[in-house]
Amino acid sequence: MRDHLKTKATAHEIAKAMSLTSVSIERMEEHKKDFIFDIEITTNRPDLMSVIGLAREAAAILPHNGHEAEFISPKITKPSPVKNNVSLEIISDDLLVNRMCAAVLDVTLKNSPEFISERLETSGIRSLNNIVDVTNYIMRTIGHTAHVFDYDRIKGHSITIREAKKGESITTLDGKSYILEGGDIIAVDKEGNIIDLLGIMGLENSVVTENTKRIVLFINNNNTHKMRQTSMRHNIRTEAVQMNEKGLDPELALEALYCGISLYEEIAEGQLMAPIIDIYPHKKSIENVTVSLSEIQRIMGIPLSLTESQKILNQLGFKTTVTKETLTAIVPSYRADDITIPEDLIEEVARVYGYHNLPSILPPVVSIDPVSIENDMFRWETRVKNALKYWGFTEVYTYPMVSEDMYEGPLESAVALSNPLGEEFVYMRRTLIPNLLKIVEDNRNVDTLHLFEIANIYEAREKDLPKEIRTLALVIKNKTKDYFDMKGVIEQLAQDCGINNLTFGTGGSTSLETRIYLGKNEIGRMEILDEHFINAEINFDLFLSHVSIKKTYTKLSKFPSVFEDITLIGNNKATHEVIVETIKNTSKLVRAVTLNSKFKDARTYHIEYQDKEKNLSSNDVKEIRENILSSLHKNLSLQEK
Repeated sequence: MRDHLKTKATAHEIAKAMSLTSVSIERMEEHKKDFIFDIEITTNRPDLMSVIGLAREAAAILPHNGHEAEFISPKITKPSPVKNNVSLEIISDDLLVNRMCAAVLDVTLKNSPEFISERLETSGIRSLNNIVDVTNYIMRTIGHTAHVFDYDRIKGHSITIREAKKGESITTLDGKSYILEGGDIIAVDKEGNIIDLLGIMGLENSVVTENTKRIVLFINNNNTHKMRQTSMRHNIRTEAVQMNEKGLDPELALEALYCGISLYEEIAEGQLMAPIIDIYPHKKSIENVTVSLSEIQRIMGIPLSLTESQKILNQLGFKTTVTKETLTAIVPSYRADDITIPEDLIEEVARVYGYHNLPSILPPVVSIDPVSIENDMFRWETRVKNALKYWGFTEVYTYPMVSEDMYEGPLESAVALSNPLGEEFVYMRRTLIPNLLKIVEDNRNVDTLHLFEIANIYEAREKDLPKEIRTLALVIKNKTKDYFDMKGVIEQLAQDCGINNLTFGTGGSTSLETRIYLGKNEIGRMEILDEHFINAEINFDLFLSHVSIKKTYTKLSKFPSVFEDITLIGNNKATHEVIVETIKNTSKLVRAVTLNSKFKDARTYHIEYQDKEKNLSSNDVKEIRENILSSLHKNLSLQEK
């Protein structure tokens, strides 16, 4: 780093300053008379994945930590023009490669000098020979990946960049074979042979060997999304692809090529044999970002001046102009993907100034929104979870991804993962029930299981992210429980959450299904898998949209209730809910109706009558009773046994 950083700060002081304000230096290891930094680089800062990038960053940060520092720009010279001693044709695709630079050189293969091999080895890269080592040295120093071909092994001395076709096969330089699935960025020679998996790994048929005399130094700046897809699809995680997928600065490509040519001339008796190729059809656009003084001071919480902010940004490589109340910065190309909005500039100023130097005070509270317990969905979710826990249920957590066998519904409408971890995790689930039933199956030796899960299910949407629906699923497996126990649990949950319009009805896909309604809206279903094995699933978002904390006080009546039982026979298709509703609607003096017993086709209902104004006489009850029986017979074809 000191080749590009002039400072008297020690290695420990550099590590401390950068860890406080920039990259995290996880550990330091002393090596001979030097130090090795183990650095954690965040995904948004690929510019720091190089010695020059780190030196530039340190030169900006150290002065704000009490150390003078100066960045020493690399001395890279443009090679002298040469005649066409050899030919090289490159046909690129600007949708796949942002920039392509190449040079043909005559070289002598031998061991690398100690300064290169030792620096590579101590940074975790095995030194092979001077030809291959230069590409890795470029990557470590400049911060752009590079590759080298054996020029004489490229058929027709022609390279065409294209997308791979499904079924094409390659063998990488480590001897592993792969079948491509299509869409990968590859290079082919004149005869159509694949010679490179661009930006990821070279191939056996074009790699440098001990007989190599002429090489192609190849710098390609690739489509980051395709790099990532290919790498993850084939599980090839080289250091090159880890850099490429983060979006390297295409402006570095030609600089990296010049650096490589210079090194080959120095350590491999390299001679340029053809004019340099530089294909760069769409030059990277650089944006200006403007931020106001008031915003800088508001977000940082200190009266920092525009002059001080400008100084920090200039040290980081930005070109800035200042007016009375605003600062405009031209973003350097190596930060173009990272700095796009005013807040990004403020973050740069704040981190170099030092977050540890900002006052530890809470921002002033201008206004506080009133707390609404009723609208706190997390509170209601916790309430439901606690209720189920105390009623003997166990909460489970399952994967949101399922296999084809466990997915319920047509696969063409499923939300499929583009890069699944395995065959068991291909589709985003459309229901929670299969996952709960899998747990029951895995615990088949357990006679009693009461399970529930609250989690998202997923519905595909055209040209948009899938719709996430919070869902409650329950399963009861118990020899002493049946359909009515599950129904009672759901009714009790509704009552506990202040919901009073929950009803059940038929109309499921089978006779063993029951639909669950809130008002006229269906919110879920219950299913009888066996007499003592029942599951239920409820749209929890819809359920929570009806919750209420409102309580209604009902004055206790001074007059006693009258009770009687009615046994009904007849229409077996009449549901319990409809029967109860019909009885209650007959008279306002019917206070409660419960199913007392059921035997064959007979159902006995226990009815409570009460008048808040007087005692009910036998005649009063008789009249209500006759009206109830008449209504049941007329509307439901039921009669008293």
